[in-house]
Amino acid sequence: MPKPSYRFLHTMIRVQDLDASIDFYTRHLGMTMLRRTDYPEGKFTNVFVGYGDEMDHTVLELCHNWDRSTNYDQGEAFGHLALGVPDIYATCAALEGEGVKISRAPGPMKRGTTVIAFIQDPDGYKIELIERS
Repeated sequence: MPKPSYRFLHTMIRVQDLDASIDFYTRHLGMTMLRRTDYPEGKFTNVFVGYGDEMDHTVLELCHNWDRSTNYDQGEAFGHLALGVPDIYATCAALEGEGVKISRAPGPMKRGTTVIAFIQDPDGYKIELIERS
């Protein structure tokens, strides 16, 4: 039986400060803001960011609820987002110099050889950086 043509389209995270999140993902992580849609009736905004067109790439949706005044509880089920980077040590040094929180310094993962690090976005979401040649 042939498999359907499924494709992972996007992941959505809720953000408290939309401008800070857009700045973080575009300036610090090099993503492009692909589109922004305000929904006045629903009092929320969706912004899609990523490394390429949505037709060909999986992207990240930032959802900002206008009336939200408290931080979101990320719960214990969410793990992290992951990005491949070419030089993890230089990347982390540059990000740290820009004030990005490095929650796990770069180095080999426990019980493995893959070099990883963890950073946090303005809402505290963890982002794993994985060194790729």
